[in-house]
Amino acid sequence: MTIKRALVSVSDKTGVVDFCRELSQLGVEIISTGGTKNLLADAGVPVIGISEVTGFPEILDGRVKTLHPAVHSGLLAIRDSEEHQQQMQKLELGYIDLVVVNLYPFQETVSKPDVAYEDAIENIDIGGPTMLRSAAKNHAFVTVVVDAGDYATVLDEVRSEGDTTLDTRKQLAAKVFRHTAAYDSLISDYLAEVLETPFPERYTVTYEKIQDLRYGENPHQSAAFYRKPLAPAGTLTTAEQLHGKELSYNNINDANAALQIVKEFTEPAVVAVKHMNPCGVGVGSTIAEAYNKAYSADPTSIFGGIVAANRVIDADTAQPLSEIFLEIVLAPDFTPEALEILTKKKNIRLLKMGEFSSSADRKPQQIVTEVEGGMVVQESDVHSITEADLNIVTERAPSAEEMKQLLFGWKVVKHVKSNAIVLAADDMTIGVGAGQMNRVGAAKIAIEQAGDKAKGAILASDAFFPMGDTVEAAAQAGITAIIQPGGSVKDEESIKAANEHGIAMVFTSVRHFKH
Repeated sequence: MTIKRALVSVSDKTGVVDFCRELSQLGVEIISTGGTKNLLADAGVPVIGISEVTGFPEILDGRVKTLHPAVHSGLLAIRDSEEHQQQMQKLELGYIDLVVVNLYPFQETVSKPDVAYEDAIENIDIGGPTMLRSAAKNHAFVTVVVDAGDYATVLDEVRSEGDTTLDTRKQLAAKVFRHTAAYDSLISDYLAEVLETPFPERYTVTYEKIQDLRYGENPHQSAAFYRKPLAPAGTLTTAEQLHGKELSYNNINDANAALQIVKEFTEPAVVAVKHMNPCGVGVGSTIAEAYNKAYSADPTSIFGGIVAANRVIDADTAQPLSEIFLEIVLAPDFTPEALEILTKKKNIRLLKMGEFSSSADRKPQQIVTEVEGGMVVQESDVHSITEADLNIVTERAPSAEEMKQLLFGWKVVKHVKSNAIVLAADDMTIGVGAGQMNRVGAAKIAIEQAGDKAKGAILASDAFFPMGDTVEAAAQAGITAIIQPGGSVKDEESIKAANEHGIAMVFTSVRHFKH
């Protein structure tokens, strides 16, 4: 077997002229269509139009050109089948040995914020995927290329052997089916969004690999990092790494947790995260003040952690950041002075996120969690509240300062693993109890961490109090105000305890479980 005829039709024309020129010099006849044919002809590459092969003109504005038996017989014929050979000879059909196709730019089209539905539909490729699938199915005899990155491999093998190896053809065919599956999935996702069908009867997802990771959560686990094709700006998958070694699996998860928390705030805010839980959150009039509060919240746990800021990191913030060991600092950007300070530390990773919106401005995204044998899908939790949404259930209403801290604490506790309790004062966290099997246990951890700072602080709980013991623990610590969802059959017990201790308590009627 040798490659004698190639069909080339690409929307991404990177490298295609040089590729086809060398194929032609190796004696391969080039068949092409539309814009690709014109490009090759203008470059002096000998090329035959698809209509010369099919005996039928391209019609319907190019919608129909390769959907023809003369094309697909040449792709699908089994070369060592005598019956197929006889049919091909009888009908005077030629074989096609190499297919080079990439598809209409559907992803680029629908990524435009003002794309019209009609334009999106017009950019759904039909003939391209059909040719790719035909060639990939018949990879025992046909080489199929969907990625310009594979041109060199194909040329090397054709130069040396006149054809590609079976192993190469298998690898290229597998890539084709991944490519067409991803293409169809993107179309399906777009139509589901347009038709407002978030949970269709069949759920398909597609991701593009960003990089292989050294290992997963632990060294004996393998891992890789992927992104959605239409990932929004201001996410880890679109971040620019300015300094430091590659991110690890745990780095990515922790950094994403920090980013989601800092997006809760519109004022200057800094979040420190360890093991996907906040160990310190602070807001201030400047990002340096916010960092100082986040650091002071838990100077021990921040060591080796992830820090996220929602403002540009300046020199005043970079200097204290450089004085401790941190895995990652992520922010919209860094001033040149800040970069000069921070890049002196070899191991710190610096991520430029660009501008990002606060949670209140974001639409819910779909979150996929795999379970053995399946998965569950839900909307992301972008719910936010204002003071007007709260129900004051105690005799004493919160003061203006308490209300401010209650709203702050509610933004943070939303992102702490359940059962979750957060104590806050002076626009910073002072105690965090995360992931406990009972709520009073989480409260005791947060109170112990806060120590004397708990006096006059507020307490935020991600879910209701099943009994009054959490209020009692809060009262003993000197906490003066509580925010919680309410809804327990024993709400009155908690309300009574709060009234007895002069604690102001508000209900949100919304819980924030995070498992």
